[in-house]
Amino acid sequence: MTPVDFLERAVRTPSHENVDAMRELLLDELAAYDPAVDDAGNVLASRGSGRPHVVLNTHIDTVPPHVPARRDGDTLYGRGSCDAKGPLAALLAAFDRISPESGRVTLAVTPDEETDSTGAHALDLGADGYIVGEPTGLNACTSARGRFQGTVELGGEGAHAAQPQEGANAIQAAAPVLDALDAYDDEHGPSRHAELGPPTLVATKIRGGDATNRVPSEAVVTFDRRSVPPETEADFFAGFADHVGVRVPDDVTATVARAERDTPFLEAFHTPSDASVVEALVAAGAGRPRPFGAATEASYFAADAPTVVFGPGDLAVAHSSDEYVDLREVERAADIVTDALAELVG
Repeated sequence: MTPVDFLERAVRTPSHENVDAMRELLLDELAAYDPAVDDAGNVLASRGSGRPHVVLNTHIDTVPPHVPARRDGDTLYGRGSCDAKGPLAALLAAFDRISPESGRVTLAVTPDEETDSTGAHALDLGADGYIVGEPTGLNACTSARGRFQGTVELGGEGAHAAQPQEGANAIQAAAPVLDALDAYDDEHGPSRHAELGPPTLVATKIRGGDATNRVPSEAVVTFDRRSVPPETEADFFAGFADHVGVRVPDDVTATVARAERDTPFLEAFHTPSDASVVEALVAAGAGRPRPFGAATEASYFAADAPTVVFGPGDLAVAHSSDEYVDLREVERAADIVTDALAELVG
């Protein structure tokens, strides 16, 4: 198989609402390797045996809306061309080309990276290294910020607006919450990370009140947290709840809640540049290690083994109406991963 041939078929296969057709396409391509689909919908196939064990991972789901495939010379447009069917095509080609003689390679493709990552969370592969396919412009990305979302729910006491002293204004209590968001990292946050920079914490939505002549009894501030190592989800939510609790008025309650999600949030990670999987990719032609610009399922895998995010494409055009990938870059990515695997397990 060639990565370009597979990619053209993949981009013509919508996977923004349901991944079944895309999964079947992938299973057909892997038929010679006895692929399996686990209970979480992951597609799994392995070659070789023993250690080291290198896992190639990416995802088959895409964001809506579907954008039809269109080719213009060496450029392929369409939903998923960049994120992440282009990286998938490169990893699939490398998996097909390599014949491990001193280790094992597993291709593990997840079904819901763009939503709750239940597939990735279910994987327990015991690897020695991961290559996660995402659009990095052929750079070896060894770190990424985490992303948490949550709310501060404020409870006051309703009253007539003509008698505000009889109530407790939940919207006005949002002011110290906004101040608390601004002050949190200076007082409690992790230090600036050498590669990822400082963490961020910002309010993204606020709502409250139900009438123009009534003191509001409820307000909700929604926030977005971009974390850096070594902060964990548990550390942040516990610390931020304490931080907010001492700042709101005594007559208003404040509850910090994580956004509804069936799986853990994607935490920040960092892989040392001297890890064997990093060195193998760079020696094969990948760009020097740098951070990746978005949260990815690599977060789950980095807790298990050294993890690198790598692939063709530009993250800036992912999810856009003009999403595209340079097909020459897809082919080059396949070559780089093939050569890296030859060094690691060949």
